[in-house]
Amino acid sequence: MSRDDAYWFPAKTRGYGWGLPRRWPGWVVLAVYLAAIALSAWRCPPSVQPVAFGVCLLVATVLLVAVCALKGEPPRWRWTR
Repeated sequence: MSRDDAYWFPAKTRGYGWGLPRRWPGWVVLAVYLAAIALSAWRCPPSVQPVAFGVCLLVATVLLVAVCALKGEPPRWRWTR
């Protein structure tokens, strides 16, 4: 397995950041993130508790970005392939 295949999240081909997961653990992380958003919307409905929902969303997103930074390909700005 090459070093590029070891990354859970590949760098985007255009722009900055990461693309869809390349490996199964990345898909698990993405599924957990989406489940956290759904659970937050159920427990803290945005129309009733917008601040609590926003905090939950912020925490989940920060954790996703942290995992991408640790297990993903180093991002850099890319104009073209």
